[in-house]
Amino acid sequence: MHTIKHILARYTAFLWGIVHPWGIWGVFAIAALDGAAFGLPLDVVVAAFVAQNHVRWLLYVFMAAIGSALGSLVVYGIGYAGGEELLRKRVSTERFQKLHDAFDKHPFWSLMFPAMLPPPTPFKMFALAAAVAEMSLWHFVLAIFLGRALRFALLAILVIKFGPQIVDTARIFFTQHYYWLLILSAMALLTWLLVRRTKKRTAPDAV
Repeated sequence: MHTIKHILARYTAFLWGIVHPWGIWGVFAIAALDGAAFGLPLDVVVAAFVAQNHVRWLLYVFMAAIGSALGSLVVYGIGYAGGEELLRKRVSTERFQKLHDAFDKHPFWSLMFPAMLPPPTPFKMFALAAAVAEMSLWHFVLAIFLGRALRFALLAILVIKFGPQIVDTARIFFTQHYYWLLILSAMALLTWLLVRRTKKRTAPDAV
């Protein structure tokens, strides 16, 4: 375990040495590559930039969110061009059907919600499922942008308040309690959708 942590630390330091001179464009590039399925430590990079310059935190958040959304177009292209077979190989038949039903009923929220969650959320799977379901390209990009923007904004606020070490603390917390957090988040989203639907149904009666 110590060896793995050492390798990851050296890899992150190496990556930081490359992107740091590029500033906000370094954030954009790492986010785009991560969105395109390269699996880079994006949260660490964003946290490092925010820790060095609190004043520009909103700019770092925006660049990371737009980079992630645009990079994910690679996944969208794969899925739209015939990624159903690829998706079926990666998930069970039951899981595939659930994803298909979710994107049929609530395509935007079914993508934005996973985009808000940090690793180990299998976000690429949801992006691929959205493309397979032929989700609107505009909605696809917007859902990822908004979800990532909320995620990185929260990360930036935590870094400003507690320092960059909050990234490792949060990663350990999410890894150990991932499924409970996922269940609670899903319940919160479902409650919000039900309240929203109820308001829509009662609105005509109130007029």
